[in-house]
Amino acid sequence: MKRIRSVLLPPALAIVFAALLCAVALVISGDSPLTALGAMITQVGEGTTAVDIINSGAIYYVAALAVAIGFQMKLFNIGIEGQFRLAACVAAIVGGALVLPPVIHTIVIILVAAAVGALWAGIAALLKAYRGVSEVISTIMLNFIATGLIAFLIRRDTFGLLQGNNISTAPIPESGRFPGISFGSSGTIFGMVFVAALLGVGYWYMLGRTRFGFELRASGESPTAATAGGVDARRMVIIALLLSGAVAGLVGIPELVGRDFAYTLTSPQGYGFTGIAVALLGRNHPVGIALGALLWAFLDKSALALDNVGVPREIVLIMQGSVVLSVVVAYEIVRRYELAAEQRRVSAQLRAVPVPEQQEVRS
Repeated sequence: MKRIRSVLLPPALAIVFAALLCAVALVISGDSPLTALGAMITQVGEGTTAVDIINSGAIYYVAALAVAIGFQMKLFNIGIEGQFRLAACVAAIVGGALVLPPVIHTIVIILVAAAVGALWAGIAALLKAYRGVSEVISTIMLNFIATGLIAFLIRRDTFGLLQGNNISTAPIPESGRFPGISFGSSGTIFGMVFVAALLGVGYWYMLGRTRFGFELRASGESPTAATAGGVDARRMVIIALLLSGAVAGLVGIPELVGRDFAYTLTSPQGYGFTGIAVALLGRNHPVGIALGALLWAFLDKSALALDNVGVPREIVLIMQGSVVLSVVVAYEIVRRYELAAEQRRVSAQLRAVPVPEQQEVRS
């Protein structure tokens, strides 16, 4: 019960606070919070919104899992953005150049993306493990380098093709595409959605059912104590960042093999930073992350309806930002409350223990 409360209560408090803040902002601006909420909920049943929420939620979920793996080691992999974009670009180049049988072609694209993400994160891992360089600084710098490298790779004189007013990689043939579930005019759910769910199951099993997961969490809690217990903390840092990068490399794959089939200058960005927010909201728990990802996707996609009722869609950005800020405060409030409650329970138990009568000391 205590574990469930510590996982679910902070995000719930953060969402309630953010909702109240947005409601106050709407009232001050002369708009109705109930009208805005009703429009957003109604939008879910319109067009492809529901399917878009599931697809975007799966992408956010993978990004948040990549962040959460680092968080377990107290590592802040802020380079998810660069890792997934570079991985998607290279995977698109490889996928468009190869001719392979179906399924095998798709698997190769996915493996290439995971490998590129891991290798890019591996640079920060080696710097952290052997030179003590902060992974925050190194991954931020690597994000900028990845942006420049992507621009070079998709130039017309390298691997890029001019498609109208846009430059993209060669299109991935049918054999490399990942079919989804079509709902007609309501859209198509990416096949990678189910891969994202399997990643969540694997993350849960790794942390709670394997020795590696225990060592990962132990190293994050106390590297000194873990080392004393026989765990190689340096090795764990490298493995954690490599694994985080490999998962990050898969963030762009759902859209690449399920919808776009090429990487362009206008391919989606920002998923890495959204993953950080979702991981914080879900407190690194696979179920909490899933709920946070769906909530974030709902806010993103249903915000389109706000224009129809005269409410600025920027109110959604206010709510998302408020959730990120308040969830950290909520975690600290709940932590202090539970600590105080534990201290009261210990004090009550000590008072309940009868004090033995002092015995005479015989000489």
